[in-house]
Amino acid sequence: MSIIEQAYRWLNDPLNWTNPGGVLDRLGEHMFLSVAAVVLGCLVAWPVGLWLGHTGRGGGLVVLVANITLAVPTLALLTILPLTFLGFGKPSVIVALAVFALPPLLANAYTGVRQADPEARDAARGMGLSGWQVLRRVELPLAVPYLAAGFRTAAVQVVATAALASFVNGGGLGQIIRAGFGLDIAAGGGQILAGGLLVAGLAVLVEAVLALVERVVTPRPLRAARRGANRRAADAVTGS
Repeated sequence: MSIIEQAYRWLNDPLNWTNPGGVLDRLGEHMFLSVAAVVLGCLVAWPVGLWLGHTGRGGGLVVLVANITLAVPTLALLTILPLTFLGFGKPSVIVALAVFALPPLLANAYTGVRQADPEARDAARGMGLSGWQVLRRVELPLAVPYLAAGFRTAAVQVVATAALASFVNGGGLGQIIRAGFGLDIAAGGGQILAGGLLVAGLAVLVEAVLALVERVVTPRPLRAARRGANRRAADAVTGS
């Protein structure tokens, strides 16, 4: 029996879904880790990015933080953080994944505010609005499409990477893959493939849902502008 056939049989066995520690339990753990990590990343990155974008300062800091967090492997954080007061389990996994989510959240929040229409910003200041009011009433609403794009990127990355949580007893769909590696390849190959397909399928589903959300919160004029920019970039790559 091939590995593909083994994976098909494993996924079609109801007991693998409903038993304790089965797919449904692991899926719930995976979603909890991912949602908690992205929310924590938003709580840290969005206020900082929005404020730096509002002041027009700290662009270099945003790039530096993004580069540093991207340079640190998530697996390294997952092995280091359990040795701290966080210990093994979900808290260290959530913090590690939140660090991984910071670059797109921070960069898009900063860019979104900086891309706000200068005339709208000047008009708000001319009406006597304070700096905080300009940020809250003018710049933040205009930055929503960028925030949604950063959220989408961060969420997909975290969902895909959360499979590594199994290495530190964090749970999630990665436990299915890890359990398959605990068997010999002839017996566990199908389970490994099935676990990988579950993680990939969840990431694709999250991408599709958040892409729709991003489209809904993006005004039509901005959609057209982005399509034009993407088309020009594609033409530049193909040389047409």
